[in-house]
Formats: sequence, structure tokens, C-alpha cells
Amino acid sequence: MKIKELKDIPKNNTPKNCRLMGLDLGTKTIGVAVSDSMHSISTPVMTIERKKFSKDIEALSKIIKEFEIGGYILGLPLNMDGSEGGRCDATRSFADEMRQRPETFGNNPFIALYDERLSTSAVEDFLVNDVDMSRTKRKQVVDKLAAQIILQGALDYLGSNYE
Repeated sequence: MKIKELKDIPKNNTPKNCRLMGLDLGTKTIGVAVSDSMHSISTPVMTIERKKFSKDIEALSKIIKEFEIGGYILGLPLNMDGSEGGRCDATRSFADEMRQRPETFGNNPFIALYDERLSTSAVEDFLVNDVDMSRTKRKQVVDKLAAQIILQGALDYLGSNYE
């Protein structure tokens, strides 16, 4: 299956009864969240400090095995006007690399892109205004919480559009 935005994928092409992994791909970190097998709730798991691609994949592989992941939702960092910039290209390249590693991500893995505009700023606002968390502590959790927001948005979309 070609890598597409979630809104462009028909219902019968989405995985069922398995956990999904949400990824917030940054230049320095990868935020990781995981859903339950019924696709109703997303939970933040960890933030991976990016090194080189093979090390990033190694870290993701451990989580994939532990949680028995059956599909992937990658945050697509669209510009505010909906256009795609350089970070979108990097996200699509990462998704293409995932496809090249069936030993880690499975044969023909389900990979969908989901609009992540404002996910990180929503987390930052919450941590500053509602939790009053220091900048140092925010840095440790913001990426995995952004991944949670991305994945939860995708799960909500799947639930509301596919029931």
C-alpha cells in the first residue's frame, strides 16, 4: 500500500484489532505513543534521542516488539496554510525507509500520515498554563505527548469516520 494521508485511506485498508504506533518525528527526537488494540486511546511511551537512522530504528524495534504494533501513524508537519515544506519531505522519507525494513516494521506495513499542525504547541500550552511545568521538565515530555496527540487525533478520526 502506498503511504498516504489517513483521510485518503479507505476503511477496509486500516488495520483491525492491533495496536498502532504514533510518531512525532523531529530533527533531534522522536516522540512515541501507542494505542490500545481497539483503537480508542493513545498513551505516550517515550522520547527517543535521534542519533543516526539505524539507531532510531533499533530503539523503535524494541517498542514494536514489546507492544506488538500492527500499524503506524506519522505526524505530517504541514504549514499553517496546508502546504508541505521540508519537514514533510523528511517525514515521507522516514516512512519510505520504514517500508525498506520489513524485518522491523513488517511486510507492506500500514503507514499513514496525519496532520500534526499545532500538536507540539498544544502540548507546550498545556504544560505551561495547566501544569506549570518548568522548561527543563517540559523538554523531557513534550515530544511523547505530541505523539500522543497525533495518534489520538488519528484514532478519533478513525472512530468517527468508520463506525
